[in-house]
Amino acid sequence: MKFLLISIISLSLFTVSYSQNCEQIVLDCESLLKSSEDGDSFISDGQTYTAFLDREKAEFTTTFYGGATYRLAASAGNRENFVIFTVKDEEGHILFTNKNYSNSPYWDFKVDTTIPVIITTELDLDLKGTGCVVMMIGFKK
Repeated sequence: MKFLLISIISLSLFTVSYSQNCEQIVLDCESLLKSSEDGDSFISDGQTYTAFLDREKAEFTTTFYGGATYRLAASAGNRENFVIFTVKDEEGHILFTNKNYSNSPYWDFKVDTTIPVIITTELDLDLKGTGCVVMMIGFKK
């Protein structure tokens, strides 16, 4: 009985800790989305893409509309380079990956024509193997 009680308490503490950790990461990601060194500001598309990863990938689909400027922002903790995100077209061609840019926590780009895309997020396993990953998409005001 004592073992069961200890197990339940441990699981409850883990759940609370995980929840608080993800909540802080969402706030960090919002900050990356909205702030910019050059003064540009971006508005969230209203979605918060969240996944708890354990040496795996998460995949999200969306549509980028022609003529718009977007920012992808991703975070998995207090270090800004934990997350690798890759944007592919429907045929699997890589359009962009932040892996080529030291896992930059955000990237701004303009889309010429409307295109459906698949965005894959993963943790950089050299830096972090498990954790909450948050990604947000914004468009320029």
